[in-house]
Amino acid sequence: MSKEMQENMQVDRANEADIQRAYIEKCREYLLDKEKELGRPLTACVNTFGCQMNARDSEKLLGILEEIGYKPVETEDADIVIYNTCTVRENANLRVYGRLGQLHKFKEKNPDMLIILCGCMMQEPEVVEKIRKSYRFVDIVFGTFNIFKLAELIHTRLNTGSQIIDIWKGTDYVLEQLPTDRKYKFKSGVNIMYGCDNFCSYCIVPYVRGREMSRPPIDIIRESERLVADGVREIMYLGQNVNSYGKKLEETEEAKGSQDVTERVTFADLLKELEKIEGLDRIRFMTPHPKDFSDELIETIAASDKVCHHLHLPLQSGSSRILKAMNRHYTKEQYLALVDKIREKIPDVSITTDIIVGFPGETEEDFEDTLDVVRQAKYDSAYTFIYSKRTGTPAAKMENQIDEATVKNRFDRLLATVAEVSHSVSARFEGQVMDVLVEGLDDHEEGLVTGRLKSNMLVHFKGKEELIGQIVQVKLTECKGFYYLGEMIN
Repeated sequence: MSKEMQENMQVDRANEADIQRAYIEKCREYLLDKEKELGRPLTACVNTFGCQMNARDSEKLLGILEEIGYKPVETEDADIVIYNTCTVRENANLRVYGRLGQLHKFKEKNPDMLIILCGCMMQEPEVVEKIRKSYRFVDIVFGTFNIFKLAELIHTRLNTGSQIIDIWKGTDYVLEQLPTDRKYKFKSGVNIMYGCDNFCSYCIVPYVRGREMSRPPIDIIRESERLVADGVREIMYLGQNVNSYGKKLEETEEAKGSQDVTERVTFADLLKELEKIEGLDRIRFMTPHPKDFSDELIETIAASDKVCHHLHLPLQSGSSRILKAMNRHYTKEQYLALVDKIREKIPDVSITTDIIVGFPGETEEDFEDTLDVVRQAKYDSAYTFIYSKRTGTPAAKMENQIDEATVKNRFDRLLATVAEVSHSVSARFEGQVMDVLVEGLDDHEEGLVTGRLKSNMLVHFKGKEELIGQIVQVKLTECKGFYYLGEMIN
């Protein structure tokens, strides 16, 4: 790319936020006229399928809709409904198709209703073609790379009356400066990178989210500072593999962002910079990959007062043979050595994980290796999944797919082992006084509030609504397995 083309691209990018705000204003004018015509406010519903990155994207989508003037509602009988889709498992696609039938009925009653599909599922060409042919009532379809264009796409649909399909195969451009409607005022997510280069054999994500792309540190720091100024006390830094952050970052002054950031910016470097933000009390991140978990990162977490001592460290399988078939790039022994190293440096760490049961070719011996890792790693909790054949991945073509009865038996045994281990591990904080970030009123018992420890465990204790968003000291009186009961210390 020539220097002139690069300069033109920078100008275009500088103007993109203004362009999208102009489309927001145009859509607002339409909405005001429509509300006068109908004699009521127009409503919007955003439903999220999938991971924390999808949830963060949905906050941006809802923020744009609210800036236009739509009133957010939970019901799908709304004037705009957005499905922000996931495609990690094939049945996630089937759920979307099934729910589209109900949306069609709503649209028959309200012809002005807009139905919008976006997210990972829309990055699959066969999905888009199916929607184009069989779901003509869907108004707008876009993917994971251009969500910032929502207002522009709505404006185009309103003016043309045609189905709008705008799928990007990839991008090196991210616009983060548009409105966002956060679920919590006191905590937020921040994307530090996009895409994935790992190509685990069971996973569709690299094909729909694209290759790894790290955001410049200065952009992440500035976004974090803005959030803290707006009342955020805890930030979750998000990426498909956060500890490979910086590997492809362009070495420009803008990318470096600070004289304190080294030329080759690692995830540990980034965390050290983020720690300096006054008013940011807690730092979390999701998701690291065991193969890239460096000694530098462990030392950084151990030395930090702000980085939470909770690590989600996906295992997937305890069998070295299966891990190789999964293309995970570590063995059972290497994984356990990493856990030991982490616990040595961070004794109070809470470790959670992901585990897949029934991967093609998994034998009883392989499964017993998984149970062995659960017992040795002493997880606080685990997200457990039955292997789901995902069309388009190498694993879907593998022989020796495991029969349903065998998988069900192993899955039940895994759940029992995880419950046994995690209950004994989680109770280790019983009787201690710890800081709790209060997140809301308890859903089940009046007079209680609910918050989280730095370990990410929930705590329920007596308190009032005005505590929400504050960090208070709580004595952990009783462990109930996956949560604690406590008493606030005055």
